[in-house]
Amino acid sequence: MNIKKFVLVTASHLPQHKYFLDVAKKLANELGVELEVREEDYEFLSQYGEKDEFGMAWAPQLFVVLENNDVKPILTKLPIDEKTLKIDTARAYELAKQALSSLS
Repeated sequence: MNIKKFVLVTASHLPQHKYFLDVAKKLANELGVELEVREEDYEFLSQYGEKDEFGMAWAPQLFVVLENNDVKPILTKLPIDEKTLKIDTARAYELAKQALSSLS
C-alpha cells in the first residue's frame, strides 16, 4: 500500500479540530507523506466520509489517499478515555494506524 497523502477535512472552530490536526500531523510526519487540510469541504465528506443515520457527514474526519487515488477514511471519531472522560489522542493515533494497516 502506497500512500499518496492524508486529507483532513475539518472546521477550525470545532473543539475536535486541534486533536484531529495533531494526529494527522503526527502520522504525516512519521510516514513522510503530505498532509492536506481542507476547511469545511462537505462535498468531499459527502463523497468519502462516514455519515450519520440521516445521511449527513460531519467534520472533522481524516482520510488517506492511496497511489491508485482511492480515498479511505481512517479516523472519523475521537475515542474518549473511560477513566478520565477526556479525548484520548494516543488511542486516536493507534486507531488511525490500525486503519492504515488494514488497507494493505
